Amino acid sequence: MKVAVLGSGSRGNAVAVRARGATLLVDAGFGPRALIRRAMEAGIALEPLVGIVLTHEHGDHVRGVPALARKYGLPVWLTRGTWRMLRDNDMPDVRHCDGHRAFSVDDLEVTPFTVPHDAREPCQYVFADGARRLGVITDTGRMTPHIIDCLDRCDALLLECNHDAQLLASGPYPAILKQRVGGPFGHLSNAQAGELLARLDTSRLQHLAAAHLSDSNNRPELARTALADALSCQPHWIGIADQEAGLDWREIG
Repeated sequence: MKVAVLGSGSRGNAVAVRARGATLLVDAGFGPRALIRRAMEAGIALEPLVGIVLTHEHGDHVRGVPALARKYGLPVWLTRGTWRMLRDNDMPDVRHCDGHRAFSVDDLEVTPFTVPHDAREPCQYVFADGARRLGVITDTGRMTPHIIDCLDRCDALLLECNHDAQLLASGPYPAILKQRVGGPFGHLSNAQAGELLARLDTSRLQHLAAAHLSDSNNRPELARTALADALSCQPHWIGIADQEAGLDWREIG
């Protein structure tokens, strides 16, 4: 199993998970042309995609989903709450899931888990191929015991580090947006991500990448330091899922 990120941040998100040749997308928050370009740059052919799983309905996660699903005839897995909130939910193969029941997509077992975020019925995911586990969590306002249980003993983690609390407080956002981002249904700060990581069993962890970094309220070195302190490792070991460059394929051995 391996994972790559086509882009991560407030202007668009898409993650590719591959197992035994089959590729599944997590979100598609770029327009179809931009997504195809990013996929080509990452060496991902879209024709053999086996589907798309969605985390929630915000535009930076779903912008390209309906058009992509129609173009390639892809199944889309999403919660009923997310489906109801989509502006365009006319897709050829919609498959409802919930945050408490795993399902299979080819050789991948997909386990959604509920998270506190300001969306209708948001979830994040753990992917498994029978031997290894990949956890993806990019939009949540706080950690919960349920999140910790779901992400324990992962072999790879894509973990939200949206903002630095001090940079958010002094940054350009209006007060109401600062409250939303830093609130319990917003996004994880670097410190919160580090605290979550410190509570996990990371004994199997091979790869860790910080995701969904704010352009205005964070810096990669701050995210890396927070996670490295929690993991007691060197900061350079931690990847950054960049808004423009994404993250190259990481093989989960």
